[in-house]
This record gives sequence, C-alpha cells and structure tokens, in this order.
Amino acid sequence: MPSVLSVDLRERVIEAIEAGSSRRQAAERFGVGKASAIRWHARFRDAGEIAPKPAGGDRPPPAIEAHAEMILAICNAHPQIFLRELRDTLAKRGVRTSTSGLWRFFGRRGITRKKGLFTQPSNSART
Repeated sequence: MPSVLSVDLRERVIEAIEAGSSRRQAAERFGVGKASAIRWHARFRDAGEIAPKPAGGDRPPPAIEAHAEMILAICNAHPQIFLRELRDTLAKRGVRTSTSGLWRFFGRRGITRKKGLFTQPSNSART
C-alpha cells in the first residue's frame, strides 16, 4: 500500500491551485499524481479538509449491523450452522451479505465459529 503524502505537500498543492494554477499544473509542479491533486482540491473545496482520511480498520457496515438480533437469533437456534448456510438463510430473508462479512460480524463480538463435537466431518476428512 502506498504511503500517505505529507500534509505540507497537500497544503502547497492546494495553495498553488487557489492562486490560479490548474490542478494538473500544480500536480506536475510538485511531482504528485494529477488524480491526487484533483481529489485533494475537491475535498478541500467541499469539506475544507486537507489532512488524509483515516486508513485501515474495520468499520462495521450499517446494513449487517441493523440485522444483528436476527443473525444472533438464527445462530442460537442453529448453533452448528456454517457461515455459508447462514448467508443463504439471510438472503432468503432479504439481507445481502458475504461470508467474510459475517466472519467480521462475529469477530467484532468475540464469537468464534469453531466446529463442535456434534458437527459432521467434511467429506475430505472421511477419505
């Protein structure tokens, strides 16, 4: 992942644009990408912000969090349900998500989805 460019550089690029340079000219002058200069100036114009947005971290998507009670109720009713089965059950009820989204949902709550004693072994384990 590329590193974040300094706030000082961003300020200089935006100052040059505000002084009358085009965004592409300012990008070329300071050796940054044209798209970066365009995005920085648009963000400065719209929100007045120069600093980079926070990077990384798991931000809970509101779509799945709105159905937390239903997801947990299904898991309590069927404790051995696989994530892909849970995903399909939710899809039937109109909730679209992915297995990785469900994995992160349970991770945020500290719930592990380990196989228990009564889980049937997979087909590959039988051979």
